[in-house]
Amino acid sequence: MMARPPNLRVIPGFDTTLGLTLALLSLVVLLPLAALVLKAAGLGVAQWLAIVTDPRVLASFRLSFGGAAIAAGLNGIFGLLVAWVLVRYRFPGRKLVDAFIDLPFALPTAVAGIALTALYAPNGWVGQFLPFKVAFTPLGAMLAMVFIGIPFVVRTVEPVLQDLESELEEAAACLGASRAQTFARVILPVIAPALLTGISLAFARAVGEYGSVIFIAGNMPGVSEIAPLLIVTKLEQFDYVGATAIATLMLGLSFALLLAINLLQKWNRQRMGAAS
Repeated sequence: MMARPPNLRVIPGFDTTLGLTLALLSLVVLLPLAALVLKAAGLGVAQWLAIVTDPRVLASFRLSFGGAAIAAGLNGIFGLLVAWVLVRYRFPGRKLVDAFIDLPFALPTAVAGIALTALYAPNGWVGQFLPFKVAFTPLGAMLAMVFIGIPFVVRTVEPVLQDLESELEEAAACLGASRAQTFARVILPVIAPALLTGISLAFARAVGEYGSVIFIAGNMPGVSEIAPLLIVTKLEQFDYVGATAIATLMLGLSFALLLAINLLQKWNRQRMGAAS
């Protein structure tokens, strides 16, 4: 059997792959963001502040970021429950339910928005029985955010639950721990990093969501209008200055929040490493 030459590589070396990676990253991510920042740099501070502090703009940001935060929190709770059921229990139709979890990934967002609107409209199959209005309100926007974000939580928590040894729970029960104590002190510390990651991914997706939200939100300025829709509206009105100012604010807030979430995850991983 012939020995393999020591310098033979299946893929190009470090220099080539790093160069290709940086070139692709620059073309797809860095250059568009740099162009946006440079465009915004041409605005004066007073003009930029006047645009982003407009009541309509502030209302759209409250719905985009506030609604995304609420939706991410709900996804953290219900996504954990769904992942727990899929991992710990066997029941008829389990594989079908597991497949449906990935549906928001594959479903076009416009189709999701139309389907949610048809269900939760005042005359919809579900909406007609509800004592409150869902469609064409901020609540409808948050419902769409929950729909598109829950797979991120389920798919990040599910592998961790699968690797969690049941002996740890049995040992806790033998030591007299209740179910709540077992979950809080044994299970939650193990799955916390994955749960935080899933929640952050769901939050990031909800902040930038457009297609599924605009159909069910109603898009009333100052009430149920999201920031991405306001940017598109500005562009359609040829208000490129306003669109650029709003886009840079959204970029800065998104970057700051994701950075904070990543630092929180890093701290949690270090804490878990020190505890072990």
